[in-house]
Amino acid sequence: MTDSTAQTLVTVSAQHARQRPGHPAVVCEGRVTTYAELHRESNRTAHALLAAGLGRGSRVAYLGKESEHYYEIALGCAKAGAVLVPVNWRLTSGEAEHILRDSGAELLLVEEAFRPLVDRIRADLPSLRTVVALAAPGPAGGGQRTWHADRPDTDLDPGTGSHDAVLQIYTSGTTGAPKGVVLAHRSFFTLPEAMRRSGQDWIDWLPEDVNLISLPGFSIAGMGWFMHGFAAGGTNVVMRMFVSEEAVRLIEAHRVTTTFAAPAMLQMMIEEPGVTPETFRSLRKVAYGAAPISESLLKRCLDMLGCEFAQIYASTETGTVAVCLPPEDHYPGSPVLGSAGKACPGHQLKIVDGEGRTLPPGEIGQVCVFTPARMLSYHQLPEATAETLVGLWLHLGDAGYLTEDGYLFLCDRINDTIIAAGQNIYPAEIEKALGEHPAVAEVAALGVPDELWGDAVLACVVLRPGQQAGPRELLRFLSGRLADYKAPSRWEFVDSIPRNPTGKILRRVLRERHLADRAAVPAQV
Repeated sequence: MTDSTAQTLVTVSAQHARQRPGHPAVVCEGRVTTYAELHRESNRTAHALLAAGLGRGSRVAYLGKESEHYYEIALGCAKAGAVLVPVNWRLTSGEAEHILRDSGAELLLVEEAFRPLVDRIRADLPSLRTVVALAAPGPAGGGQRTWHADRPDTDLDPGTGSHDAVLQIYTSGTTGAPKGVVLAHRSFFTLPEAMRRSGQDWIDWLPEDVNLISLPGFSIAGMGWFMHGFAAGGTNVVMRMFVSEEAVRLIEAHRVTTTFAAPAMLQMMIEEPGVTPETFRSLRKVAYGAAPISESLLKRCLDMLGCEFAQIYASTETGTVAVCLPPEDHYPGSPVLGSAGKACPGHQLKIVDGEGRTLPPGEIGQVCVFTPARMLSYHQLPEATAETLVGLWLHLGDAGYLTEDGYLFLCDRINDTIIAAGQNIYPAEIEKALGEHPAVAEVAALGVPDELWGDAVLACVVLRPGQQAGPRELLRFLSGRLADYKAPSRWEFVDSIPRNPTGKILRRVLRERHLADRAAVPAQV
């Protein structure tokens, strides 16, 4: 299905190059790329991709950190009709191999720092025809520009429309096997348009905004926030990776007006030495997600940042923000501060039971979202797609309920996903890795509340008779098998793992035991 008259990343890039050619589009480590330059360089990238034999529907992978070059590559893929597959640079070689193999990526652009990882797995990737090593961006160049230097910068028309695929971001299911979520151009345009039509400004992106991109571009949070700012024609200040001290410096130096962050990131920024409300005087709106904000942290943020706040609820499958707790609900004592918010304009929410029947307000069930930005599919997984995308509704992994006035309160995650500092972590991945240790008989991984990160990873381990192993040894064992951020930070050694009659781990029981044990420990004075 193609609608060539609707907005796409291709048409918007050309539009900005004509209408605001000298306006800064991307600022990274002091380097400024205007909209005219962004358009020309992404055109050259597209011509280079076509010359390499890629075209409409081809998968192009990127392994590296964020920079102006990363977004030139993203737009270049769109202009060639290809689909960008970003690879999380924090993954192990085995995890990265799965994504490259499953996606069928034919070309990989990789920053030199991550080339050794690719060299280890290249032989096992038959579809990967070309690997392009990119020097890290710097004053002397780098990025993909040397690779495409001899290519023309003329405009291209790949014949794609708003419903065509442009991005494939990998997430995971309850089995722990990463799934490629295929998103269309429309994912980056439907929400701002719906907000404008409704006259709402819960979250918005303006041409005059200076937008700090502090979340990684391999996630929908980072990529989506950039693309919304890009679509509006604003200036995007891109961090290669989040460091709170640097984030504060960038906000002050570039007079940043808006950003998106996890509550833990906000806490780190307001606790940086020497910051005052004057440091953040340019901010007009901050969006946060991945976890609700505590009332105490909200008050501190309101006092220090002095701007509007909006909580957002989304998933890779929704393609963009689906639910928002608007600024007017952010005040100490707000009765809905613990909620995820209300359905955004143009979106709908419902709660269903196990049979798919819609439940009335107050009853807990599965959260379902209607959003015009929704995913096209899981890549080559028709059964998983049919389970999640039922008609026009996304059936998400969260359990919750709606109030009479439409606020969504989340109660638990149906798929047991752990969300630590905005990163999705899946128990099955941890359990599989730990289960390979010779001293481990059984293991259950789960998320438990953490004031700073939202969730912490708890591993409940049953050791084999006569065997010994402590957290230090098990962490050493996980090194190289599991990305560092997925490793457990809390450990319990137990006699058995509670399971239901079909053998499924009862994580709720383990979580309740853990919280009860913590509550029973006297506070240290």
